[in-house]
Amino acid sequence: MNPEKSIFENLGGAEKLRKLVEVFYSKVQAHPRLGPLFPADIAPVMDKQYRFLTQFFGGPQLYSELYGQPMMRARHMHVPITEERSEEWLGCMGEALEETGVEETLRSLILHRLAGPARHFVNMPGERD
Repeated sequence: MNPEKSIFENLGGAEKLRKLVEVFYSKVQAHPRLGPLFPADIAPVMDKQYRFLTQFFGGPQLYSELYGQPMMRARHMHVPITEERSEEWLGCMGEALEETGVEETLRSLILHRLAGPARHFVNMPGERD
């Protein structure tokens, strides 16, 4: 990992990020508690995620150019997100990062960077409460 470059650049740019998003959503869709939260036609969700992550990781402002300010928590309020689901989402991302060959240092940085927003989206009490 080159600390002089953005996460987006360290990942390898647009092509590698698209692949990461594809692998990630295959895991999310297969997950017993996360999959049902997403529509059958996952392509629009994947495109939004790709655009958001591009921007979030220091690449071009693709999400804002098309949709305006991210305001991601507000955009996810209709989805029942518990602490457990937030952690499972991060787990799927960790698996996708590993499967797509992202080096450990960069994987850790990405998961750390995503953990704050993922936990911020929690809008329901836990399932184990």
